[in-house]
Amino acid sequence: MSYLLDTSTFLWWIDEYGRLPSNVLNTLVDPENRLYLSIASVWEMQIKSQIGKLKLPGTLPDIIERQINENNLLMLRIELAHVFALARLPDAHKDPFDRIIIAQAIIEDLTLISSDSRFASYPVRRLWT
Repeated sequence: MSYLLDTSTFLWWIDEYGRLPSNVLNTLVDPENRLYLSIASVWEMQIKSQIGKLKLPGTLPDIIERQINENNLLMLRIELAHVFALARLPDAHKDPFDRIIIAQAIIEDLTLISSDSRFASYPVRRLWT
């Protein structure tokens, strides 16, 4: 299966994996699964680390490169179709990073891995909410 990690899931996976339920950990380590991280998540982490709202366990480029190499993490670019899909989403959640990640999961037919219960307001397949 193919999964899109939300930003929090990615951060917990790389630094606080004990916060992840066992079914999520099993999904993340299963070599049969394709794991994606949105460029929107990288953008969010970069902004938050620069303004002091996020402490990363290393530099962001090193973290991303390591996950790509060690865990075959795939980067999901933001495409026009993802942006245009925002117009069809309910207005249940104001966070622009989360909204584009939700749109990407829908358009790309990916299961979103997230603990954010607000995602239940959207027509997206989820694991762990």
